[in-house]
Formats: sequence, structure tokens, C-alpha cells
Amino acid sequence: MNVLPDPHLSLVRPVTPRTPQGCEGCLRLGATWLHLRLCLTCGHVGCCDSSPMRHTRGHAATVGHPIVQSFEPGEDWRWCYVHEAMA
Repeated sequence: MNVLPDPHLSLVRPVTPRTPQGCEGCLRLGATWLHLRLCLTCGHVGCCDSSPMRHTRGHAATVGHPIVQSFEPGEDWRWCYVHEAMA
């Protein structure tokens, strides 16, 4: 069986993390996060779904940038919020 690549991968661009020191939303609010995710369309750094604020999911839903990559050291996986699957 052939598995087709995620069509949202066409939105992936070379990006520079906008806030490499942490979650953009949490830094603004003074909140904490557990893990970080990097938007591969615009460079937004947000917190994961296990974090209280879930900024990455909110960014994907509001701005329409579905593909993120883990921004944790040693991790290189990608996730598509539209398909709720690895990308």
C-alpha cells in the first residue's frame, strides 16, 4: 500500500524561529510551557498540547499554518494539525 505525503507539506518554508527562547504567547503572558513546537510556515514558536495554553494548536487553527516540528533538542518529527498525524 502506498502512503501519500501530507498535502499540507507544500506550506513548509525555510523559517527562523521568531522567539527561540520560548513560546511566543507564554512569554508575552508570563505563563509556562512543557514542550515547544515550531511552525514550519512562519517560524512561530508555541507550546504543545500538554502545556496549559496550547498556543501552537491555537496558532494553527487561527492562522491556518498546519505543519509544525518539535522545537525540542534532539527531536525532528513533524505534525499536521489538520490530519492529526505525523507529517
